[in-house]
Amino acid sequence: MKKLTLAALLFGAFSASAYAQSNVTIYGLVDAGLVRESGGAAGSVTKVTSGIGGQSRLGFRGVEDLGNGLQAVFTLENGFKADDGTMDNTTSALFNRQAYVGLKSKELGQLTLGRQYTMLYNALSKVADPFGAGYAGSTKNLFATAGANTRVSNALVYASPVVSGFSAELLYALGEQAGSNKAGRQIGLGLGYAQGPLNVTLAHNKRNQDTAAVGTTPAVIRDEAKNTLLAANYDFKVVKAYFGYAWNKGLNSSPLPVANAFGFRVAPVASTDSNDLVAGVNVPVGTGNLLASYSRKDDKTVRNQDADQWAVGYLYPLSKRTSTYVAYARIKNKNGAGYTVGNNNEAGSGDSAFNLGIRHAF
Repeated sequence: MKKLTLAALLFGAFSASAYAQSNVTIYGLVDAGLVRESGGAAGSVTKVTSGIGGQSRLGFRGVEDLGNGLQAVFTLENGFKADDGTMDNTTSALFNRQAYVGLKSKELGQLTLGRQYTMLYNALSKVADPFGAGYAGSTKNLFATAGANTRVSNALVYASPVVSGFSAELLYALGEQAGSNKAGRQIGLGLGYAQGPLNVTLAHNKRNQDTAAVGTTPAVIRDEAKNTLLAANYDFKVVKAYFGYAWNKGLNSSPLPVANAFGFRVAPVASTDSNDLVAGVNVPVGTGNLLASYSRKDDKTVRNQDADQWAVGYLYPLSKRTSTYVAYARIKNKNGAGYTVGNNNEAGSGDSAFNLGIRHAF
């Protein structure tokens, strides 16, 4: 009887130890507020919308200790709309934001496979933009980070260990088109340095847009979209300064989120050769933070369809997990350009927008 009891205690202790080596975290964000958009051909609109500062989401993140410094990791993340409870995409994807699994080692770095963020988007949203690619002041209104430049499926991502502040990331996404290993593939690279108050990242993204041959149908050859971004921020304590500069070349290197929001007789044309710039600040004011930025799209084609955006916002924390926000941005389009003021989740419908909302993280 004593032997059985001792065996049971030992088995229970071992099970508890094994369980402690693995954990799954449920996390999420609920973001909703009022949006007022003006200046579009359809007129002004006021609405309750979701994902203004950051897309509302529900996620699962797991880590298992495999021993010898090696861990198994995974993330599954779904986006939803807090205003009506629906999913934030029109496809059947359940985990449309992120879905990956991989291995992580302190000495060797991390390798993950699945649907993941590009280095280009991470550099813009986490390093260059004081608005974090959200609210009315989002740099996504002018910068080339829409669609496949934000996340990519069928991707392998390697992230190196951080050594004296230096790090590197490499992304390779398979096009998965029969008859061609090149058609539809995407390659990303990120080089970073973060030490003390300085954070700098150089990111590059190249997306092949060829369509492989199907049977006897010739392949459709299209230009590659190439985007390079230098992003930086520096924390002076009394103010945190942000900067970003991008080089965009090729078809769909600067896609227009809205085809012709202003009803021009000649619709705007997406640039195939452009530069983007953003400069901004995050200033502690009271218990909250004041955000401000200036962004510019410099179209290098003969159309010269440039645009400038000014933005200001204020974030006020109610607790560690809940905050309120207010933001406003306005775009000045030139020579028939058609850029709109949106937010993290929507492209927008006019050349100005006002946001007032609340977000809760869990």
